[in-house]
Amino acid sequence: QVQLVESGGGLVQAGGSLRLSCAASARTFTLYPMAWFRQAPGKEREFVAGISRSGGRSYYTDSVKGRFTISRDNAKNTVYLQMNSLKPEETAVYYCAADLHLAMPMSTMTHDYEYWGQGTRVTVSS
Repeated sequence: QVQLVESGGGLVQAGGSLRLSCAASARTFTLYPMAWFRQAPGKEREFVAGISRSGGRSYYTDSVKGRFTISRDNAKNTVYLQMNSLKPEETAVYYCAADLHLAMPMSTMTHDYEYWGQGTRVTVSS
C-alpha cells in the first residue's frame, strides 16, 4: 500500500513557475516508477510526466517538453514536478501516481496506475 500526498499547487500568472511535490509513504519507494497527471475542468485526466525507479529516465507529454522537469529524491521518498513558463490552459488539478509493475517506457494511461494522490490545484491566470 502506498499513500501519495501532493503539495505545491497554487495561483500563478502566465509565464510563471511552480514546483509540485509528491511525498510517498512506501518504504520501498525506489521500486515505484512515478508519474504526474493533470485534469482540467471538464476534461479527462492526462499524463504529464513520468520518471523511472532510479530517476535515470524521464518521459513527458509533448506539450510540456522543455518547460517541465520531473525528478525524484529516493532518500526523501519524494517526486517533484518543476513547471516553468506556465500557460492558462494548464490550469488543472495535478495528481501524483505510482504503480509497482510499470514497464519502461512508462504508460500514459490512467488505468495502469494503482496508487493516486488527492491532487493539488494549479491555477494559471492570464
